[in-house]
Amino acid sequence: MSSSKHPLHENLIAILTGTFIVAQGIFFLQQSQLLTGGTTGLALLLTHFVDISFGKLYFLMNCPFYLMAWFRMGRSFAITSILSGALVSLMVDNMHYVLTISWLNPVYCAVIGGLLMGLGMLILFRHHTSLGGFNVLVLFIQDKFGISAGKIQMSIDISILVASFFFVSPTILLLSILGAVMLNLVLAMNYKPGRYNPVMPDVN
Repeated sequence: MSSSKHPLHENLIAILTGTFIVAQGIFFLQQSQLLTGGTTGLALLLTHFVDISFGKLYFLMNCPFYLMAWFRMGRSFAITSILSGALVSLMVDNMHYVLTISWLNPVYCAVIGGLLMGLGMLILFRHHTSLGGFNVLVLFIQDKFGISAGKIQMSIDISILVASFFFVSPTILLLSILGAVMLNLVLAMNYKPGRYNPVMPDVN
């Protein structure tokens, strides 16, 4: 978890802050039955068909990517990503104990959900960790080839949402795409190759 820019306590605070903000964003998407890209979107979609909570599905779907992170991005990066993914899973599954909303405009849910998720992921990226899933893949590609993480993530997310066409209504799909665009705009505009120190492999 260590980096040249942030001491340990700052990284821990960033993980708590980033995962909390991401969990809030996912909660807003859930309120209007919206989806998003990546493993988050796949887990949200599956909750409509199986009797398993979002958090459990989300963490299980991320496990192969945590393994990839361990071998490709280093042990420290993998451990903090597992911690971040677990925190988001726990927070989202228990959010109803502290927050209940009777009604929200779906457009608002799409916009605020996407923005909050993008902001939370940005905090995690800047502290050399992720939520697992396709975050690991896009950060690896950015560090190796200098392609913007936001642009790669947006391409993956839009592809997943388009594939969801057969399972959700056109309105839900369009609003979900709006949320995914907002999320990835935050990343594309604020996390660029060369602006921050790359994630260095942990060779220990």
